[in-house]
Amino acid sequence: MSIIVERFDKIKSNIDEKVTIIAISKTFPMSHIKPLIDYGHRDFGENKVQEAEIKWKEIKKKQNNLKLHMVGKLQSNKAKKAVEIFDYIHSLDSKKLADQLCKFETQMNKKLKYFIQVNIGKEKQKSGIDPIELDAFFSYCVNEKKLNIIGLMAIPPNDGKEDTYFKYLYETNASLGLKDLSMGMSADYKIALKYNTTFIRIGSLIFGERS
Repeated sequence: MSIIVERFDKIKSNIDEKVTIIAISKTFPMSHIKPLIDYGHRDFGENKVQEAEIKWKEIKKKQNNLKLHMVGKLQSNKAKKAVEIFDYIHSLDSKKLADQLCKFETQMNKKLKYFIQVNIGKEKQKSGIDPIELDAFFSYCVNEKKLNIIGLMAIPPNDGKEDTYFKYLYETNASLGLKDLSMGMSADYKIALKYNTTFIRIGSLIFGERS
C-alpha cells in the first residue's frame, strides 16, 4: 500500500462516512495521484482550470465516476472550460460568474453542483461574498440563474477562532435550507467536523507538502 493511500485511510478512519474527502491534488502530477484513484477514491480538487484540464480530461473520459472539484478562485472568463471539466464549483462568488456559468450550463446541457464562497472574515485578500450580501446573492443564483446551489464554502482567517467561523457558517447554511457544507482543510478539518461539514478539502495530509 502506498504512503498516500495509508495517509488517506488514516483520515477516513476518523470521520463519518457521510463526509466526503476531497483530495486536493493541485500541483501534483497524475503519477502521484493515481494510487488513490486505483484505491477507489473518487473526489479530487484542483484550483486552476488549465492544470485541471491537462491532468484530468483524458482520465475522466475513461473513468466517468471521478468527481472533480474546483476549489480555487474562478475567473468568469474561464467559466466555459470549468463547466466542461468540473462537477463541483466551491468558489462561486459573483453575479458575473453566476451569469457565465448559467450560460455555459445551458449551452452544454450540463448541471454542476455549486457552493457559494463566503468571505466570513471579511479579508481583503480572500475571495467570497460579503456575509451582508449573501441572502440576495443566493436568491439571484437560485431563482434567476437556476444554479444548483448545494451549500456554502469558506476559508476562515488563521486567527485561532475557527470554532466561531465554522459555527457561523453552519448556522447560516441551515438558515438558507442548504444540506451541504464545504469547510475544513488539512489544518482545521477536525474543528469543521464538529459543525457538520459534509465536504472537507485535504491536500498536504494526503499527498505530502508541495515543493
